[in-house]
Amino acid sequence: MKRVALAAALLAAAPLTIGAGQNWLATVTANGTGHRIGNPAAKVKLTEYVSYTCPHCAAFTKEAEGAIQIAYIQPGKVNVEIRNLIRDPIDLTVAMLADCPPMSRFPQNHTAFLANQDSWIGPLTKSTAAQQARWKQPTLAGRKAIASDFELYDIMERRGYSRVDVDRCLANETLMKQIAESSDKDWAKPGIEGTPSFAINGVIMPGTHSWQGLQTQLQDFVKNAK
Repeated sequence: MKRVALAAALLAAAPLTIGAGQNWLATVTANGTGHRIGNPAAKVKLTEYVSYTCPHCAAFTKEAEGAIQIAYIQPGKVNVEIRNLIRDPIDLTVAMLADCPPMSRFPQNHTAFLANQDSWIGPLTKSTAAQQARWKQPTLAGRKAIASDFELYDIMERRGYSRVDVDRCLANETLMKQIAESSDKDWAKPGIEGTPSFAINGVIMPGTHSWQGLQTQLQDFVKNAK
């Protein structure tokens, strides 16, 4: 889905060997633009450009995440990077919460928001003008209002985070700017037209916005990488 202009207004390793006991699903790194999951030495690098308020991204996560983890990440064949394409203030707030430390929790935080999107996204289409005005404030108060109205505090509590932990994450202005600026750059890339979008080994897959479209492309890259 296409974004609602926001980011600009918000203000602006040594290779590892695949071993029988290696849990690549638990290998998580941050690179300043997103989070990488899996074998850093994998010959195939998949980049997922996602938005937490995009229903197509939620559908992709439900349909594809398990298959990608089992067939590609865990065997060490594919390294997956998750990058944010910010569409609105709610999206940005959730992206900041998914990034709450420790870094090892990112994959589960990410999945908790996307796979269960329909359980918290409701206020986006049922909000009052006053609520929308609060959400649009590019401030900690605005992000706290979003976390409260969308019951994101409850989601994070179930993930093991206290309200103090959540507010600390929401107060991270450096992270907020980093996510927004990275998103701006990615939206400007040729071939990025909506969410979700994908790149394999740095090559954008134009017109591919679903697991049905990506599955064959990913299979071909892995096959040719042998």
